[in-house]
Amino acid sequence: MAAYVEEGLSLKARLEGSFEDAIRRVREAFAGEGFGVLTEIDVQDTLKKKIGADFHRYVILGTCNPGIAHRALSAVPEVGLLLPCNVCVYQDGNDVVVSALNPEKALQAVGAEELRPMAEEAGQRIRRAMASL
Repeated sequence: MAAYVEEGLSLKARLEGSFEDAIRRVREAFAGEGFGVLTEIDVQDTLKKKIGADFHRYVILGTCNPGIAHRALSAVPEVGLLLPCNVCVYQDGNDVVVSALNPEKALQAVGAEELRPMAEEAGQRIRRAMASL
């Protein structure tokens, strides 16, 4: 189990082990809370191919809980600008950092009070997933 901290817009955990193992653990932990991975962006590979830049291992997983997303989009269609809920996994020395978007903080930008229950539910689920890493 990983300890996570809340920093600004993110919930962040530092893991020991391989990068591949961290990706697997994130996928499993979020799946256990009803989130699927819709997108996977290999930032290191993309930056190398597009601009020839060297960058450390960094993957962005676009996660989504369909039930929560449906309720939120039905209430405020513009909330789609904040979906999916991104989870960043990146190498930092010998550790792998996992950083997940804090939905309560992110949805403050939308200013729609009717989204509060969905943001709170998503936040609880994301916190449980992060704690189980």
